[in-house]
Amino acid sequence: MRVFSAATTSLALAVAASTLAAAQPQAHAHAAGILHKRDPAPAPAVEHNLLHEGCRPIDKRTRQHAHPQRRQIATSGEGDVVGNSAGASGAGYSCDATKCKLPDCQCASTSPPGGLKPSDTPMFIVFTADDAIQTYTVNAVNGFLQQRRNPNGCKPQMSYYTSLSYTNYFNVTSLAVEYNYEIADHTMTHVGDPPASEVSGNLQAINSLAGIPYNDIQGFRAPFLNYSVNTLKMLHQMQFEYDTSATSSVPVTDPNTDAFWPYTLDYGMANDCLAVEGICNGQPVLPGMWEVPMYAIFDERGAAGAHLMDPWLDSENPNDVLNWMKNTFLDHYNGNRQPFGLYSHPIHVATGYPGINDPTAQIRMINQFLDWATTNSSMQNVWIVSNRQLLAWMKNPVPASQLNTLDAFKCGTPQVNSHICNGQLANSDLIEHCISDTPGDALNNAPFYTCYGCPTTTPTPDAPVPNQKNNDNTVRTRISNTCSTAWWDPIAAKCLCTGSNCAFNDATRSIGPNGQNLTSAPTTNVAGDDPTKPRDPYTSFNGNKDSAATPSRLVSGLVSTCVGLVVVAVVSSLTL
Repeated sequence: MRVFSAATTSLALAVAASTLAAAQPQAHAHAAGILHKRDPAPAPAVEHNLLHEGCRPIDKRTRQHAHPQRRQIATSGEGDVVGNSAGASGAGYSCDATKCKLPDCQCASTSPPGGLKPSDTPMFIVFTADDAIQTYTVNAVNGFLQQRRNPNGCKPQMSYYTSLSYTNYFNVTSLAVEYNYEIADHTMTHVGDPPASEVSGNLQAINSLAGIPYNDIQGFRAPFLNYSVNTLKMLHQMQFEYDTSATSSVPVTDPNTDAFWPYTLDYGMANDCLAVEGICNGQPVLPGMWEVPMYAIFDERGAAGAHLMDPWLDSENPNDVLNWMKNTFLDHYNGNRQPFGLYSHPIHVATGYPGINDPTAQIRMINQFLDWATTNSSMQNVWIVSNRQLLAWMKNPVPASQLNTLDAFKCGTPQVNSHICNGQLANSDLIEHCISDTPGDALNNAPFYTCYGCPTTTPTPDAPVPNQKNNDNTVRTRISNTCSTAWWDPIAAKCLCTGSNCAFNDATRSIGPNGQNLTSAPTTNVAGDDPTKPRDPYTSFNGNKDSAATPSRLVSGLVSTCVGLVVVAVVSSLTL
């Protein structure tokens, strides 16, 4: 349980004040939808959409990078450029390995942790997604992962760095419960170098409207990968387990590589040293907080041709990108087996998005790469994982043959026999359908579903947990800090089980050769609404019931002290 002291409160408020001026409003207009069933498509008068805002603007999809080593800023497309760390020699990094011991401390190193030989080390493909969670993006990531199996027979997991503009909260709940994906923080409104209210507000809104316990939201990635030393200090004060905003931009084959395995910040940062002021050379000292570098993919130019997020947007020829990915992967596999990253904005590989041709060639290429990497008999011990799983292994680095001894790599499905609103698709008849009746409210053009009660207005950094009231005069109870999402009944306001009393169906199998438990047929489920059926009823935000209290993890008064700005694209009409 995270508890904030008075000293922590003061420092967090200082961090918030120092970073507030850097916040820049970002406009977003995303389409919302429940899993496998979409809400009405936006009216033609939409001024912006997700493909043009925040992430990788569509007009940059095939643009070559003029400045591949320039750090990202909020005016560039996310992933558009890669930060320069000057490599290991420029980090001024020194760590006392005799004092820095797992599981609480890890020095930055290019060698596998725990003294493992590379041949005994698992080869991890870390799969992540950023931004809003909605039907299009859920189907996109599931199309790459759900038909696959890791060597122990379990479906792969991934990490979703979630921003809230136009996110459907029931989708968030379902990703956590149905698929065991990691839900992590990406700020509320997608602002770079964010103020504290953007980060803490995201935690509170995801907890209250998606039912994700605070202790399950442990990771953070800065929008645009635009962070500062104050961002890292703020995350440490909020007791995040890790940040994953820094870049590894020197190939693993270079003696000066900065492709470090994840490390704690007990001895400062070792990445992005030339890109972010005030880090490296032993700073910042944040004991116990991990940095999980984002590992670049390189084209034939080597370090001058680094690609980070959505590399499949960086060439009109998918075969070129496939070769970059294969060559970089082989360098990692044949070396010290540092993780290989697939960092996506899944809206760019989504199908069925209104007015946009399906990116069929890119989807086929990504699946082709994953097939090659995970079913190749000459490359064993390849696992597709989340950052949460990666860190669980970093803290206890067992040989690949013993990964089944770690709970994070098992595949237990909650056995919940009661009919409760908990994110399981079989119980989706219990969800509430929310839309604002306030003129100008952002959710007029992006209604969402939730198990946990409709708010009176859109969550914002100033008010991340609005008051609740539903048209039927019922009140849904937000999740208890002592319960897991799958077992919480928000209607009855009770936890069905805790700890060892919770039953799981464990489908974990003995670890076998790569390819033994795998299938490469991609999923193409992009089902939309049936136009012959009546529209779902929505609940207006028109009440004023008391909202849930702020948890002990968050600084009391912090959100009201820090000012956040939300700018949204307005849709002229939405037919319900």
